[in-house]
Amino acid sequence: MEIKFVCLPFDELNIYQLYELLKLRQEVFIVEQQCFYLDNDGRDLESFHLMGMDQNNKIVAYARLLPPGISYPDYASFGRIVTTPTFRGKMLGKKLMEEVMTKCESFFPSQPIKISAQSYLLRFYESFGFLKVGEEYLEDDIPHHAMVFYH
Repeated sequence: MEIKFVCLPFDELNIYQLYELLKLRQEVFIVEQQCFYLDNDGRDLESFHLMGMDQNNKIVAYARLLPPGISYPDYASFGRIVTTPTFRGKMLGKKLMEEVMTKCESFFPSQPIKISAQSYLLRFYESFGFLKVGEEYLEDDIPHHAMVFYH
């Protein structure tokens, strides 16, 4: 499985990339997870958009990278980590996260990273060096934990 990663700021996305990444986010986070929330939360405009594309240039993996001060005052962040259902079980999530961590170090060098992780993914994020912070909480009726990564 050959996946090519491309990371662009919002104003460099073409309309087809934008349409496809929003479709993938809605397909998984709103429809599959049955979670009704405002996906277009205003943060996309200031973010970097990491897209994993298959041989046909179809987006099969995606993450949104947020500079410090967008989600948390003193931390960079990322979110909307997603892979298309047809590519699950093929280690694409791990490849995506490796690329996320590389890009975060490149765009936000030595900046600590804070995320709001769905609780069932704690071990996954811990495998990349994230530490759980505080107690579990509900975000859009889904259990989450704050997690932090220090370089």
